[in-house]
Amino acid sequence: MACGTFDNLHQGHISYLEQAKAAGDRLIVVVARDINVEKIKGKRPKQNENERLAAIKKLKIADIAVLGSKADRLKPVVAHQPDIIFLGYDQPVDIEKLKNIFSGKILRGQPYKENIFKSSKLNTNRSLRGVTSDRDDAAIPQE
Repeated sequence: MACGTFDNLHQGHISYLEQAKAAGDRLIVVVARDINVEKIKGKRPKQNENERLAAIKKLKIADIAVLGSKADRLKPVVAHQPDIIFLGYDQPVDIEKLKNIFSGKILRGQPYKENIFKSSKLNTNRSLRGVTSDRDDAAIPQE
């Protein structure tokens, strides 16, 4: 299982999901609900939860892609009982709280070109480079 906001899906997200897929037999992706993103990040995502879920499904990496729970962020873990929870390298999670409901493996992924593509660095550096687009992928160099 991999969880995230996946706002303006980019190569870093894809790398994370590919790493998660490689860690197990099947991949369940839980897309964060708008209300929870706002609580955690202090702002609403640029894309709504249904747009973000559709983008994840379109990738065809996940075997199952679902929206998370509005009331209890850990509910999908209980509902799906994955063997592995795959976290992003910088994803903040209360590991002790997770261990109270989950007895499987907790793994962390590796960053995708961390110093170049980290979303927070892109957002911070965007104005320094004169980038005015609101889309995260507008600041991502194409390979």
